[in-house]
Amino acid sequence: MANATRSWHSEEHMPAVPGEVDLSAAPLAVAATELERLYERLRGSGCTLLLIDASGAVLCEKSDPLLKGAFRIQPASPTVARAAASDGDTAPLVVDVSVKPAGESLTLEDLAGEDPQMLRNVRSAYRIADSNVSVLIQGPTGSGKEAFAHAMHMVSRRASEPFVAVNCAAIPETLIESELFGYKPGAFTGARREGMRGKILQSSGGTLFLDEIGDMPLALQTRLLRVLEEQEIVPLGSETAIKVDLHALAASHRNLREMITRGLFREDLYYRLNGITLELPALRDRADRERVIHHALAAETGNGRPAAIERDALQHLLAYQWPGNIRELRNVIRTALAICEGGVVRRIDLPREIREAHSFEDGTSAWQQAGAAATGPGPAAGNPLQAAERAALVRVIQDCHGNMTRVAAQLGMSRNTLYRRMKRHGIPLAHGS
Repeated sequence: MANATRSWHSEEHMPAVPGEVDLSAAPLAVAATELERLYERLRGSGCTLLLIDASGAVLCEKSDPLLKGAFRIQPASPTVARAAASDGDTAPLVVDVSVKPAGESLTLEDLAGEDPQMLRNVRSAYRIADSNVSVLIQGPTGSGKEAFAHAMHMVSRRASEPFVAVNCAAIPETLIESELFGYKPGAFTGARREGMRGKILQSSGGTLFLDEIGDMPLALQTRLLRVLEEQEIVPLGSETAIKVDLHALAASHRNLREMITRGLFREDLYYRLNGITLELPALRDRADRERVIHHALAAETGNGRPAAIERDALQHLLAYQWPGNIRELRNVIRTALAICEGGVVRRIDLPREIREAHSFEDGTSAWQQAGAAATGPGPAAGNPLQAAERAALVRVIQDCHGNMTRVAAQLGMSRNTLYRRMKRHGIPLAHGS
């Protein structure tokens, strides 16, 4: 997907002589300085800024080659601008959506975004995609475990074969065995006359994704372990084993180690599935929440029209804790786009729990609240040195408008170290959104 680009035409600031563009040093320097100032405000957003003269020649360009832009940010259309002006708010951010073709799946790069933990997960996924290493994907409900498993399947040599997903928590315990292993005609009362190929046989040669493996009954865990070890199944009602080429990915939001100590999950199955564990972070812990929100806008705008969101509404989405993670975000975006007027998502279009998020209840901005927090008591109030460090952190976060990449670079530390310092000093992550 192409980098997001904003073009700023220099003729608005540089007088032109008929037939000739004035490239005198003073006006060009003023324009270049303004471009630099604007880029500093947008750094980390994936935007490319161009300074263009009246003939269309590019005089100056500012961009971050390490970032992949996902969307084009541009001034609102007249209709959108009038809709925004009616509320007296600043111009909305307009996402000129370049949606994926219908039915096209998210790639590992789409899922990685710019979050350090997700980038590590993706690097590992690429390295083991074609190996026989078993993968256990852990993460909270709604964090995108199935999407990640499918993206892994699509970069493997098995991509042309079926990807079969089984939600072990959604199938009744009495049916899960027949769903997985299949059955022969007449195997039990109510069985289909022609029998049924189970999910394992359907996935042979491809990938079997066992979602919420922690909810699988203990008795069935024993059978699954045997199938994984021997690579063969015996359908219900049959005495003949069928060889399968089985590659299984498992996922769970539960703490499987804790379940083992309580006798609710087989230890041998855990170690068979856990060749490598990939931890998907909760949405509130991701360093690229704004990018994820933009992706959600793109995914839910399938009719080609531009989607817009006012800055106030965007800040509320960034500040919200998202207990339902990406699944909840997509539902919120889908509903907001359906009920908003003029194609612009406003704060009033968001659910009440998001509109009334504590970071914005008093109507002040996150940066104003961060400034107030710098002088508040805080966890380190009794230690002058730590209090000074806390105040310095908050000041840099304000100066960088919450861009954690810039904050970390300015302070000469990694982003993980920065987040640990913020947590130690009781600085809410919303202030760094």
